[in-house]
Amino acid sequence: MSSIIEKFILIRPTSEYASQIAEYRHEFLDAGDSMDGCGPLRRIEDPHEYVKLCKDCESPEDVPANLVPATQLLFVRKSDDRLVGMIQIRHCFNDYLEKFGGHIGYSIRPSERCKGYAKEMLRMALPFCREIGLEKVLITCIDGNIGSEKTILANGGVYESTTHEPNDNKDLKRFWICL
Repeated sequence: MSSIIEKFILIRPTSEYASQIAEYRHEFLDAGDSMDGCGPLRRIEDPHEYVKLCKDCESPEDVPANLVPATQLLFVRKSDDRLVGMIQIRHCFNDYLEKFGGHIGYSIRPSERCKGYAKEMLRMALPFCREIGLEKVLITCIDGNIGSEKTILANGGVYESTTHEPNDNKDLKRFWICL
């Protein structure tokens, strides 16, 4: 497992990955699974539109009014150039993110789970969080999502509390990672 990090890269979405972004989206939709850490991918069918929105969201001047500046990254396996996961780093909070969403959201495509990839993807993303000036990050997961909780804990997460998110009627565990 220690060599996993050498087998992957984190990169910003580009048109080069448009077809894989579309496949990633469809795999989640077909599985009836949530697309955590993908921003608005669930509602955007055109992957080129998604790539443009990801770029716009990085700039405080261009981010849509209802969103916060965020950096979207693709977790790509080097050996076959396959999009395996996505992670979104929010540069700051709005009210909802402060209570429920946190600084980081992530997902691994259903066909690639249970291989330790999420742990490595999060570990690779934490230095970027420091680069943008964050001293600690809040990450939440649904209470009972053992895989996500283990991923957060393996990266230094410290449990803070559990809160109820009324829109989805779910309890969320809140963890902080000091950078």
